Amino acid sequence: MRWWPWRRFAASPWWRAAAAFAAGALPALAFPAPGLWWFASVALVPWMLLARSAPTARRAALDGWLGGAGFIVAVHHWLLPSLHVFLLPLAGLLGALWVPWGVLVRRMLAGRPPPVRAACSLLVLPSAWLLSELVRSWEGLGGPWGLLGASQWQVPAALRLASVGGVWLVSLLVVAVNCGWVLLLCGGRPARAVAVGGATACAVLTGSVWSWAPRPEPYEGIRVALVQPGVVGGADAVERRFAEGERLTLALVGQRPDLVVWGESSVGADLAARPDLARRLAALSARVGAPLLVNVDARAADRAGIYKSSVLVGPSGPTGDRYDKMRLVPFGEYVPARAVLGWVTSFGKAAGEDRRRGTGQVLMELRGPAAGVRVGPLVCFESAFPDMSRRLVREGAGLLVAQSATSSFQDSWAPAQHASLAALRAAETGRPFVHATLTGVSVVHGPSGERLGAPLGTGDRTAAVYGVPLARGTTLYVRLGDWPVWGALLVLAGVCAAEGARALRRPAPALPAPPARTARG
Repeated sequence: MRWWPWRRFAASPWWRAAAAFAAGALPALAFPAPGLWWFASVALVPWMLLARSAPTARRAALDGWLGGAGFIVAVHHWLLPSLHVFLLPLAGLLGALWVPWGVLVRRMLAGRPPPVRAACSLLVLPSAWLLSELVRSWEGLGGPWGLLGASQWQVPAALRLASVGGVWLVSLLVVAVNCGWVLLLCGGRPARAVAVGGATACAVLTGSVWSWAPRPEPYEGIRVALVQPGVVGGADAVERRFAEGERLTLALVGQRPDLVVWGESSVGADLAARPDLARRLAALSARVGAPLLVNVDARAADRAGIYKSSVLVGPSGPTGDRYDKMRLVPFGEYVPARAVLGWVTSFGKAAGEDRRRGTGQVLMELRGPAAGVRVGPLVCFESAFPDMSRRLVREGAGLLVAQSATSSFQDSWAPAQHASLAALRAAETGRPFVHATLTGVSVVHGPSGERLGAPLGTGDRTAAVYGVPLARGTTLYVRLGDWPVWGALLVLAGVCAAEGARALRRPAPALPAPPARTARG
């Protein structure tokens, strides 16, 4: 009798749909700003319990779809100013990536799974989850923002795992832990034994990585200054922001930084078209005694279109080192299929004109006291892509710098989420990572992902100097790349092969016998 309300709930498709959407949204609490990183280890359990109880595979697929949509809305809700009502259909599109995961949860965990199926679930379900993360990591679908492993950015053990297999390996282990909880709650004694064995294996793996995985070897560091002018509004915001950046940079005179970093869109005109701005920046560099890495968001003087570019300026002016942003934010910096979707610019703050893309990544070599240090610049959203940081380090970057601006989302979870990515990129590559913004949160992380100094919050308008240790050596992730992704794909290929073999062994249904004919006299 006590189960009657649950049976009534489970029988109602509308209540079940609402529960799937809400259960999918729960993992968002593990990310900044809530920052309940420990919650990630159980956040998927309600969603998995719902999918495993689905009466049919079709219903489990729907539970996966609705849960995925709930996850996308929760993690990306701060995009509403840019996407407005378009966020919901986008969530519906991306939520479909969790359909196979929902079906596999039911297939692997329904009822009392026997030991073999329970053990396989600890590999299959994390792999299926990783497949959804891999597909939506494509830039055109929004990029790798909100990967489950990224919620563990402040956990030292997770950062060590990231140095071996990137954020992908952390995601795999987080999903496996959630799967183990479901086996403990709903499986029989054999399944519970498998869950305990899986937890032990995860602990042994983490301990082994902590003990033997190569660590970066820190050596003498450099001094990097971050200039954060804060929110500057009004019709003349571009000029006033530049002037505020000048004022804050002058406060660094006498502090002997080796590099001064301004945030994204800190310069609103191409320096070739505005030699007066170039002269002002050169004079700043001379007075501070360090090159300035600024970010130009303007129509190019020598080619068509608007670019976002990292530009290095020394005492003699621009050095010629320039990086044009390659991966643009959908809707924020360009509208996909503008001829079809251009109507979204009538709502919210979608880009009125598409930015142009750069053609390749660039390394910039510092001069002066830090001569020989090579800087790998990234712009904003590009810090979410593990492959871009990895490529820069493979090419010789000793310091990674991301210039960002999240002023459109100042009072949302976005600034803290964005800043947390610096820890993962640093841990993955074994190189310090500087995340400099116009309006906060600006942070610096060391070669192992540890935070250096105090972050500059969204209410700060200041310039600060950080001692940044450099490091030698490379991590296993830099050497081996995205091997957890390939492992997950191999596991899923094995599942498909096993299902295909089972289908071939299944006897074909008997054909109906032809109707008997009777002779008439």
